[in-house]
Amino acid sequence: MRRVTRNLLIAIALVVVALLALGALPSYLGSGDPYYLTVEPIETNGTVADVNNVSDRRYPYLVGAIESADGRSEGYQTGPYGMKEWFTHTPFDEIDAVTKQNPTAATENGVRVSRDGQVYHAEVVRP
Repeated sequence: MRRVTRNLLIAIALVVVALLALGALPSYLGSGDPYYLTVEPIETNGTVADVNNVSDRRYPYLVGAIESADGRSEGYQTGPYGMKEWFTHTPFDEIDAVTKQNPTAATENGVRVSRDGQVYHAEVVRP
């Protein structure tokens, strides 16, 4: 194998490893108190966003909060310098996505959602 070819293969391998690290590493970074997506059952005549057809793969924090006994998702810790948010999925992303789908369901600090006939107020909190 020629020296140039070998160096090119090594450079490509290093780029692949760096890209894999960028995809996996941010999920392990975290600092400060965690944020939680919480849901609280409510009664309302206002508009609600229907989340019956959302999956836990696309909305893990929202579905996790609805299905948990205490109405709280797994914790999410922000990364240093805001870099983690560029590469990972956050509970803030989920609230924003549901709000964009149904802007009239938005509240001052969250969004009203409906799943399996129950209406919830979903918001991101930091205890």
